[in-house]
Amino acid sequence: MPHTDAPTDPELEVAGGDPARDRANDPAGGPGPREQTTMLRAAVRPRMLVLLLVLLGAAAVCVRLGVWQLDRAEIRGESSAAQQLAAQEAQPPVGLGDVLAPQTAFTGGLVGRRVVVRGVYDAAGQVLVVDRALDGRTGYLVLTPLRVTDDRPRPAASSAATLDATPVVAAPEEVPAGTPVLPVVRGWVAVPDDAAALAVPTGEVTVTAWLQSSEASGRSDLPPGQVDAISSAQLLNRWGGPIWTGYGVLRASDPDQGDGLTLLPTPVRSGTGLNVQNLAYAAQWWIFGGFAIFLWLRMVRDEASGDRAV
Repeated sequence: MPHTDAPTDPELEVAGGDPARDRANDPAGGPGPREQTTMLRAAVRPRMLVLLLVLLGAAAVCVRLGVWQLDRAEIRGESSAAQQLAAQEAQPPVGLGDVLAPQTAFTGGLVGRRVVVRGVYDAAGQVLVVDRALDGRTGYLVLTPLRVTDDRPRPAASSAATLDATPVVAAPEEVPAGTPVLPVVRGWVAVPDDAAALAVPTGEVTVTAWLQSSEASGRSDLPPGQVDAISSAQLLNRWGGPIWTGYGVLRASDPDQGDGLTLLPTPVRSGTGLNVQNLAYAAQWWIFGGFAIFLWLRMVRDEASGDRAV
C-alpha cells in the first residue's frame, strides 16, 4: 500500500507537542511567583547582620558623644551659674525704691539683686511658709511683713552689711495706714514653735536683702499663721497694701535679729543649671544614633521586598 504523508496541521502539531517543553516555554505553565521574603528572614542574612553591627557601633558612638555633651552642659552650666552668683554678690546694694516700686511688675533680672530698705516689722502679720527644705531638712520659712518707711536709705560705704550712714532713730512700732509692705523672709526654722527664733525685732530696722520673685498662689486651708506659698496676691489680702510684687530674702539687718534663724543662700534665676548650646549638641548626637537604627530597619525592609538596599 502506497505511503502517504499525513497532512501537516500547525494547530494539531502545537497541540500534540512535548508537554515538558511546552511548560518550559510557557511562563504560565511554570512554577508560581516567588513568595516575598519576611522581615525576619531578611534581617538574619549574614550581610544584614554585618550591617547591623556596623550601624550599632555608629549608634553607640553617637550615644556616647551625646552623654559627653550632656556632661559638658552641666559643667558649663554650673560654671555660668557660679559666675552669675559671684557677679550678683559683687554688685553694691541699692535702695529698693531705685529698682522696684510697690505694685509694679517684677522682672527676672531683679532676682538676686541686693537692696537696702528701712522699716518696721509687723509682728502680728508674721506667717510660716510650710514644707521648705534647707540642707536636706524640711522646715519653715519665717515670713514677716516690713512696713517700709524709707525705700532709699543711704548705705555706709565702709560696711559690708550695708547699714545706714546716719544714726538710726528709734521709730514707733505702729506705722501709718497705707504704708507699703515688703514681704521679708527672715530665715528658716526647723520647728514652728521655737519662740526665741521667731521673735520679731522691734523698732525701726535697716534691712539688706536679696530680691526674689513672687510665687503662685497656694492653698487656703492651712492652719492660722501658715501658708505654703509666698504670693504677693494672697499676702495683699492678709496684710493690705500697697505691696511689692517680689519679696526680700534677708542677708543682714541693723539691729541684728540674732542667730535663732538660719539665713537662706543667695537666690538665683531658674534655668541656669545646663548650658543650652551643649544640651542641643547632645540632642543632635542622640538623633543621629536613632537614625542609624532606622537606616538598618529600612535596609531590612527593602531586602525583604526584593529591592536590594546594597
